[in-house]
Amino acid sequence: MDKKSSSWLPAYIALGLTWGCSFIFIKMGLEFLTPVGVGFGRCALGSIALLAVVRAKNISLPKDPKTLFHLWIISLALNVVPGVLFAFAETKVTSILAGIINAVTPLMTLLAIMLISRDEKPTFAQVAGMLLGFVGVLIVLAVWKGLGTNPLISVLALVFSVACYGFSYPYTKRFILPKKLKPEAMAATQVTLGAATLLPFYLMGGIANDQYRPGPVFAMLVLGILGSGFAYIWNFKILAAAGSAIASSVTFMTTIVAVIVGVLFLGEKISWNEPIGAVIVLLGVALAQGRIKLSKSK
Repeated sequence: MDKKSSSWLPAYIALGLTWGCSFIFIKMGLEFLTPVGVGFGRCALGSIALLAVVRAKNISLPKDPKTLFHLWIISLALNVVPGVLFAFAETKVTSILAGIINAVTPLMTLLAIMLISRDEKPTFAQVAGMLLGFVGVLIVLAVWKGLGTNPLISVLALVFSVACYGFSYPYTKRFILPKKLKPEAMAATQVTLGAATLLPFYLMGGIANDQYRPGPVFAMLVLGILGSGFAYIWNFKILAAAGSAIASSVTFMTTIVAVIVGVLFLGEKISWNEPIGAVIVLLGVALAQGRIKLSKSK
């Protein structure tokens, strides 16, 4: 293993494991928190962790109102809406299903870029990859049975969440990256704004149960401090050291981890169509990202 690979590989593994386990942590957090409570808790804990890093490194936070507004929009798309809706969906569906649907994020990102940036024309491979990915989603959901045991509103919540993720990337590229902010400053401000947005809703009804077992409390601590905190720093580190192609491939690892931990630790049942659909989704992502090359006819 060369030095370049060894510099980002530990962060890559940590990111894949943390984000892959986030779906089981959400499920466990729901034992004592409402969906809003889970969304706020992970933002608040992530904010504390990131602000501590910023302070330790003596990094200044942005103060320009326009920059703060754009970071607030990003916090809505990356933290607030998905944080609440993923938790809401997991009150009715398995963490495995949530993890598989999350794998569609790169395809939603590509779709958002196509819709927002008219200068970028989609390639045949990108379109084919998106279509294949969405066929995989339909197989995961077992559409031939309706939606199986999955309530429509929960499925829509998951799909809308990954659509928000997809929107956030081109929005960040257009409005935030040109400002040359330090990654830690951007992440800390974004997550803190998300926590501030959710605080009033948390105070109105964030606690579902006044019983705080060690397991679910620990799950929320890891979900917030790592999943919504240090994970952003790891992601930026991978982007800088290995590029966006490697960074985005963490989707493959998170999906596999989500399925394994859901089966092993929550005893969730997995239907035959879910792993098959998940493989098709990941093949669609790989095709759209250019990891699989279509042979050109002569």
